[in-house]
Amino acid sequence: MITASDSPLYVLMISLHGLIRGYDLELGRDADTGGQITYVVELSRTLAAHPEIGKVDLLTRAILDPAVSPEYAQPEEVLSAGARIIRLPFGPKRYLRKELMWPYLDELVDRCLHYLRQQGRLPDLIHTHYADAGYVGQQLSLLLGIPQVHTGHSLGRTKRERLLASGRKQHAIERQFNLERRIAVEEDILKHAAFVVTSTRQEIDSQYGIYHNVAQQRFVVIPPGTDTKRFSPPGRRKIQSDPQQQIDRFLSDPDKPIILAICRPDLRKNLKGLVNAYGQSQELQERANLVIVAGTREDIRAMEESQQQVMQNLLLDIDKYDLWGKVAIPKQISQDAIPELYRLAARRRGVFVNSALTEPFGLTLIEAAASGLPFVAPDDGGPRDIVRNCRNGLLANTLECEAIGQALTTALADRKQWRAWSANGLLGVKRHYSWDAHVAKYMKEIRQVLRRNRKGVRRHHALLLDSGKSQMPLVERTLISDIDNTLLGERASLQQLMQWLSRNKGKLAFGIATGRPVESAIAILKKWQVPQPEILITSVGSEIHYGAKLIPDTGWANHIRHMWRRDDLQQALTGIPGLTLQAPENQREFKLSYIVDPERMPTIKELYRLLGERKLRAQLIYSHQEFLDILPIRASKGHAIRYLAYKWGLPLENFLVAGDSGNDQEMLVGNTQAIVVGNYSPELQTLKGMHSVYFASRHFAAGILEGLSHYGLLGIPISTAPQIPDAEESEVPHV
Repeated sequence: MITASDSPLYVLMISLHGLIRGYDLELGRDADTGGQITYVVELSRTLAAHPEIGKVDLLTRAILDPAVSPEYAQPEEVLSAGARIIRLPFGPKRYLRKELMWPYLDELVDRCLHYLRQQGRLPDLIHTHYADAGYVGQQLSLLLGIPQVHTGHSLGRTKRERLLASGRKQHAIERQFNLERRIAVEEDILKHAAFVVTSTRQEIDSQYGIYHNVAQQRFVVIPPGTDTKRFSPPGRRKIQSDPQQQIDRFLSDPDKPIILAICRPDLRKNLKGLVNAYGQSQELQERANLVIVAGTREDIRAMEESQQQVMQNLLLDIDKYDLWGKVAIPKQISQDAIPELYRLAARRRGVFVNSALTEPFGLTLIEAAASGLPFVAPDDGGPRDIVRNCRNGLLANTLECEAIGQALTTALADRKQWRAWSANGLLGVKRHYSWDAHVAKYMKEIRQVLRRNRKGVRRHHALLLDSGKSQMPLVERTLISDIDNTLLGERASLQQLMQWLSRNKGKLAFGIATGRPVESAIAILKKWQVPQPEILITSVGSEIHYGAKLIPDTGWANHIRHMWRRDDLQQALTGIPGLTLQAPENQREFKLSYIVDPERMPTIKELYRLLGERKLRAQLIYSHQEFLDILPIRASKGHAIRYLAYKWGLPLENFLVAGDSGNDQEMLVGNTQAIVVGNYSPELQTLKGMHSVYFASRHFAAGILEGLSHYGLLGIPISTAPQIPDAEESEVPHV
């Protein structure tokens, strides 16, 4: 349990695709608005009611599209006390199917960081749903040091195998579903997540079992709950007339038992097999009516192509078997009316049927059980666990329509058995599938995760500036310094600067911006006993990492990849007089580095002209009259700092930057508060007199302290007398 000294937990739930709101869920509207939507909404509500939880934010996508309700554009919607839906815009304003959202997910990572800065508090846990949200949650988890829990709901490898088995070509599958990226993300999540929530053991063995990183991951089976206040047996209550009338108007003899199916119009749901089973059995037609609720529709011709195919085949098969008057297929059944349909079927001594070809879990089976309605379901996956726990129905080989028909006939034939199944289902749901039971097990697991996380923080607390959660979304200012000949050079002033940073931890973040590769930067900082910075901009701004674990900023890498043709650039510069490639350890994915002979090298303007003739775009950074770095056009120390300002929602004027040479110039100009240390290189002379560029008289870290005093941040006056660097370390080489 959380102790009295602990604050109630803040959980950030992320589910991005489909249409999410707190009431009248449009389930079945399309392939993206299904059971996952119900799960995340109900979990958020029930979790927020737990005494250890203070706040649950369910974060999803804001959609501004005349084709959907304007409610999906509302920035905030209250779900219950302590729970709300937060909608953040990213990508196009219009509604997108999930396969088209991937290019815009890095934008959402940045918007989430801005949102968390506004909250003034970081979440204790991030729970993500499906691969798209999993990617966003993993980036936030890595950047912020917050544990991630993940629920897959469905998996890319399983989907690809099924599509290939159906005869689809791999290139066509990839073009439509973008599965390569999805599967790669799922593999990464399996390596990173604190644990993965599954509904059944079969999901672990048969679905996650085909992933490479499954052995590294911890899985927890927590079956979804159902809202027993909504889904309950009919008892003596009167069935609402509206949903009953929507069904009965199709039927010649509406008082007969109902075979009820509720699912999306999806080929995998095997509605064709169900209609064939019913149409081929005269006994079933005499015993019961068939009611199929296949999502909502205005016009079949306006539905997605795959859904059109399912619905057209359904109507053709009904006509083939002449089932008019025996089958109901209503166009519009609201989510509020669904529980009434279960109760109507239970009152008429009917049966629920899930005829899917395969069923990982089967939430509708639990809803039926909670309504006192026995079921027939696939002998596969989740239904096996549900039947074992609830003992309220039959399993059938749904690949064969004869087996579906036989199971339905058996379920309807024995009234005594029907009553036993009905009673068993009610008891089984209460024991195994209530939301309270789900959240109780969920809380047990996240307590363990948070306990392990706190132990890890304590182990590193004495050593690291960025122990535990990242403070980046909460800091007021950030100090970014070059390393060589700026931060380093004299130990006494460096120690004084480190003490000031320690006193201001939580209010101010510390980072470095250097031409060195990250490995070299860490080594030199360790040599000078500088604690690991929270931000590391390395390789002349072409790489950004965070904290002790050196978490890479993948958003930055994706951003600077634009128009970058490294091999072509290297080939174009081969043989140019005065240019010699630096050692391999100084070459990076987004950086080409040369040692130059200024007497022989063409001018920078001439080099730009040469590259332009070959239609190559890059930035050329010339420093110390000795080094030339070739970077993507979007990469530099200055661009990196502006990117950080946007990403973390911190105004540029709240960035203090310190440097000494030409490759620092871009980050020293603009709206930052800049400090040029006294031992600066001649190429910075042109910055003198510029607004918010302070030229210190003192050298190295003492110059930084002098600049901090100039900007009113030290609170004590600093002597402006120049100082002598440490004799043994007075020359800190530039890399």
